Amino acid sequence: MKIFSRLIANLRKLPGVGPKQAERFSLYVLKASGSEVNELIESINEIRDNTVSCRKCFNYSLKELCHICSDSQRNGAVICVVENAQDLEAIEKTGFYKGLYHVLGGYISPVEGVERGHIRLKELVERVKDGSVEEVIIATNPSAEGETTAIYVHNGIKEFVPKISRIAFGIPLGGDINYMDELTITHSLEGRRKI
Repeated sequence: MKIFSRLIANLRKLPGVGPKQAERFSLYVLKASGSEVNELIESINEIRDNTVSCRKCFNYSLKELCHICSDSQRNGAVICVVENAQDLEAIEKTGFYKGLYHVLGGYISPVEGVERGHIRLKELVERVKDGSVEEVIIATNPSAEGETTAIYVHNGIKEFVPKISRIAFGIPLGGDINYMDELTITHSLEGRRKI
């Protein structure tokens, strides 16, 4: 069936969804009641229509400022720099980190044609320029691209921030933060090192 194959092909575009899983999802949609399918469609449309980028940290948000940036209990003198919102959520799940974030929106990879101007480094510099930030924790993934990005971030902000640290051991080289458990991420944050 062509329409079934089309659904499988579209579901395979989701991160981490292989051919068998896409087929199982498609069968679920086929067998589900009309109200269940409509609820799924409505929730997808609702999140697409109502989600914006936080004007301060670039996390996903339903308002101009995300729930983290608008929380007066957070430590505004510490900013954790992450590649994407999934990494931010992984760190938040630990319950350990109580500062603010900055979502770069990717990583630098000259091989892939992703240069310094493709990430939100300029916006981070604007945030730290006034001297109110005491520490920036660079929590890019421990991959070649993540390390390259960490160096660019460090070089871009070092004249404005007294302490710049990098997440420490616990995250394996080549691993993705959003796939790590809370304990591993907590140890990485606790053992961060100055760059």
